Amino acid sequence: MTDLRFQLYVERTDPRRNMARFYALSIEPSLFGVSLVRRWGRIGTCGRARIETMESEGAALDRFLALLATKRKRGYRPPVRPGAAGLPALPPTK
Repeated sequence: MTDLRFQLYVERTDPRRNMARFYALSIEPSLFGVSLVRRWGRIGTCGRARIETMESEGAALDRFLALLATKRKRGYRPPVRPGAAGLPALPPTK
């Protein structure tokens, strides 16, 4: 097993539908192989979690990528924050 850690955090928001959701995935080592940890819920809450134990890191990575593809089709994207990723920051308020 390698020491690589895979993590993903994506959000889906739609103010017209009062939608503010998050989805987080991570691959972590466990006593019984490798665990794929999934968390989801409304932004600002703890949400729900599910842990899937896999025998190999390859199987966990395949599942990770399949879930990522599904979430991208549903409109989940990385969060955009002002001042991050080269976006201009908002001017300070007085």
